[in-house]
Amino acid sequence: MSATPGLPVRRAALRFLDAVFRRGETLEQAEGGALGDIRKAPDRALAKAIAGETLRWLTDLDALIDSATKQNLPDDAKARMVLRIMLAQALRLDTPPHAVIATGLPLLAGGPRRLAHGVFSALVKPGVGVLPEVPSLPERVTERWGAEKAAAIAPGLAFPPELDLALKDAAETETRAVAMGGVTLAPGHVRLPRGAAVESLADYKAGDWWVQDLAASIPARLLGPGEGKNALDLCAAPGGKTMQLAAAGWKVTALDSSKRRLELLKDNLKRTGLKASPVRADALTWEPKHRFDAILIDAPCTATGTCRRHPDVLHRIGKGQIAEMVELQRALASKAAEWLNPGGALVYAVCSLEAEEGEEQAAWIDAELGLAPMPITPGELPAGLAPTNEGWLRTHPGMLPDEGGLDGFFVGRWVRV
Repeated sequence: MSATPGLPVRRAALRFLDAVFRRGETLEQAEGGALGDIRKAPDRALAKAIAGETLRWLTDLDALIDSATKQNLPDDAKARMVLRIMLAQALRLDTPPHAVIATGLPLLAGGPRRLAHGVFSALVKPGVGVLPEVPSLPERVTERWGAEKAAAIAPGLAFPPELDLALKDAAETETRAVAMGGVTLAPGHVRLPRGAAVESLADYKAGDWWVQDLAASIPARLLGPGEGKNALDLCAAPGGKTMQLAAAGWKVTALDSSKRRLELLKDNLKRTGLKASPVRADALTWEPKHRFDAILIDAPCTATGTCRRHPDVLHRIGKGQIAEMVELQRALASKAAEWLNPGGALVYAVCSLEAEEGEEQAAWIDAELGLAPMPITPGELPAGLAPTNEGWLRTHPGMLPDEGGLDGFFVGRWVRV
């Protein structure tokens, strides 16, 4: 047991950052190693919050550190890493400076504690260490997205997202929104304040709803009512879109290659009482027994659109990962196009902000797969969102700011004629 209360939590936060920067892991992938010795749920949540806020504000935290020392601290120097989490706690999580010092400096055993203490103390003086209202994005992200796009997205990254629920029965939307103390932005959707404990919410065990960001719910909405027709949810786990389709009356085949994630899908179906046919297979080698009236591809992607809830993607993803995903996405779309019945609809979606995975892929589908565009119409979308001139949908975290924002998604729709 540590002699300093709270020190194990800060060590865990440091392990999260090490996993992201040294091994390129997501925060979720890093949980096992980072939180191995942290048992209490509040402590686990705090470690993740410290790491998350550090990553969310990293560029600005580094600028403050550099302004307060003439020493050139490398990006991966432990002193810089520790100062980052110390400042994130003081400036973003309102942790008292004395508590930050007591739990931060011991992380530098045998290292430059005096330097870290001096830099931190200088920056927490009133009016000195001040973060901007909007986080600054890493330079390589701004270069990739362009200054205008980056400036539009950045305001949506200042805070973790609120909690979105998808309802099994859209007819209950208004009633549930009032009963749960939330708001609704679309039929079948309720938004609750961030920090709500999911499993303690009303009717969790009854399976009347599941967690799903508003933007993530749009692709399945665009397939409309199923009326017993056959739909394929490609890359389906953990099952949010499968449940949407099943609730809308589709006979759903839910395909995924991951055994672990497919078990989550099965658990979600059991909890909600919705019916689907889970299939574990590699979509690139699988052959269906019949064709489908609708196919939804929520394609594997860089997931940069989830940056407000997973800020690690701002620091892990580069052109190499994007190119790899583009190749896989095209292979999946090519397969799916072959499995559609005449008149069947294909929806392609990615939770990515990269044009290569979204707009450029849609143009490629237009040109290569023999499908006719089926433009998205304004009436199919939540209020405040609109399709592009091409009939696609592009969302990003800076949109709907007064309502709490939403994840970044690209969605396109086609029909086999």
